Amino acid sequence: MNANKTHANKEPAIRHAMASVEWQDLRQLTRAQIAYNLILPYPFLLLSWWFASQSWYVMACGASYLFFAAAFRQAHDGYHHSLGVSKCTVTGILLLLSVLLMTSLHSIRATHMEHHRNPLGDSDIEGRLAKGSWWQALLGGITYRLDIYRQGLRLSSRRNQHIAWLEFGLIFLVIITALVLTVLPVAVPAISTLAQVLIYHLLTMMLANASVGIIAVWGVHHDCDETIARTERNLLVNFLTFNLLYHVEHHLFPAVPSNHLPELAKRLDVAAAHLTKAHVLPNMATIMEFINNNANKLKDRNQRNNDSECPIRKRFA
Repeated sequence: MNANKTHANKEPAIRHAMASVEWQDLRQLTRAQIAYNLILPYPFLLLSWWFASQSWYVMACGASYLFFAAAFRQAHDGYHHSLGVSKCTVTGILLLLSVLLMTSLHSIRATHMEHHRNPLGDSDIEGRLAKGSWWQALLGGITYRLDIYRQGLRLSSRRNQHIAWLEFGLIFLVIITALVLTVLPVAVPAISTLAQVLIYHLLTMMLANASVGIIAVWGVHHDCDETIARTERNLLVNFLTFNLLYHVEHHLFPAVPSNHLPELAKRLDVAAAHLTKAHVLPNMATIMEFINNNANKLKDRNQRNNDSECPIRKRFA
């Protein structure tokens, strides 16, 4: 049975469970929450640049991760118009983030909307990596991103296509600028530092974009039996991922801002706990079961090899 039919069979039960969850009140944002949503990624970005300018690259990578995750959340909420700002402002935010993240968010937005219309179906190119193994998702990150761009441009309106091409042009301009500043001999220390920061930022963003498939697709969608996505309940992990791993909650109620996904998760746990039992990170019991199963398989294999190599056991078998 393909993914389309499987999801279609689940839909009535999922819709029934959704009907018992109060969620409309969670769409509202206070002014403080809106300000938080708009400011969230940029302190981490500035911090990563400063660390990189000092050649403190380990700390810079930590700040870059926080920037990427926070920016990913901001863009994601922008796709669903749940940032609490106008559509025109969202367009500007996505344009800015496209240059900073080194990826065209308006082309990704088109494929993401299709992902919600037909999750893990034949037309869902965004969810494609969830259907394979983890190592396929890990290795397919770069080609996956290019496929997203092609599909996103094909699905986009004329206006969205124009903005996406503008994003590609601005990204290309940033790359050329970084290369020119790096290659040309410049005696001005400020220019040299700028080139160092730009190259660092380009490399980390490219690596982060290549890893999206394993984390944001395979990690939240693989092997989902009861529903179409996974979720997470580890408070520290959710804090460090800015609530992005409350993924089944997001799929069931995409209009709810990321700010309120923890509260939505509590309500869903009470009303439909079977929809939230598949977690992104395995618990200790699952880890120990995996280790024991593999240890037993290895033990049985060694025992069979020993039996086959012993001539006396062969004679009396």
